[in-house]
Amino acid sequence: MRTIVAAAGALAFMTAAALAADTEGEIKQVDIEKMTITLDNGKTYRLPSEMDMSVLSEGVVVIIAYDSRDGVNQITDMLIP
Repeated sequence: MRTIVAAAGALAFMTAAALAADTEGEIKQVDIEKMTITLDNGKTYRLPSEMDMSVLSEGVVVIIAYDSRDGVNQITDMLIP
C-alpha cells in the first residue's frame, strides 16, 4: 500500500512540475481590470491578486514563471531585471 501511495505522490509531483513554465519578454499591454499583462510573444498572463501593478507598464522587460491551467497562464513568480 505504501508503494502505491508513494507512486501516486511522485506522479502528482511530476504532473505539477510539467505544468510550470517560464518566459522572458517585453510587456506590450497591461490590463489593470483583468489583472493581466500581454508580452511581445502575444501571450497573455494573469497576475496574482497581491501583485502591485504600479511597477508594470508597456516596454518593461520581465521574466516570469507561470502555470497553464484551463487555458489561463497564471503567473507564479516575476522578476524585473
